[in-house]
Amino acid sequence: MNSAQVKCLAVFGIFAIIGFGPISPGCLIGMYIVLRRPRWFLELTDNLYGNPSAVMSAGQAKKTRIRAFLCLLVLFIIDIAPVPVTPVVAFAIILSKPIWFYRMVKTIYTKSVARSKEENSDEI
Repeated sequence: MNSAQVKCLAVFGIFAIIGFGPISPGCLIGMYIVLRRPRWFLELTDNLYGNPSAVMSAGQAKKTRIRAFLCLLVLFIIDIAPVPVTPVVAFAIILSKPIWFYRMVKTIYTKSVARSKEENSDEI
C-alpha cells in the first residue's frame, strides 16, 4: 500500500463518520472534481496508480464527465439514507485500484490536460 492510498483511506474514513448526516461530503467533492477538474486530483490519481498510460478523445471525455457526475448524484441521493455508501465505494476503489477508475479519471481530464499544456506552452 503506497502513501497515497493510506492518505485517501484516512480521508474517506473521516467522510464515513461525517456521512451519517444528510450531506455526503465525498459525493460533493466528487461532483466538484468532475465539474472543475482540479490539478491536485489528477496528481493524486497518478500517485495512487503509479501513472499508467491512458489517453481518450475529447468526445469521450465529455460523455465520461456527464456519466461520472450523474453517478455521483445518484450516490449523493442514496447517501441521504442512514448508511453512507460513497465511502465504502471509495474504500474499494482505493484498495483494489481498478484500471477502469484510472481510465475514467484520465478521460475526465483529457480536455483539461490538453488546455493546461497549451497554456503552459504560451507562457514560454
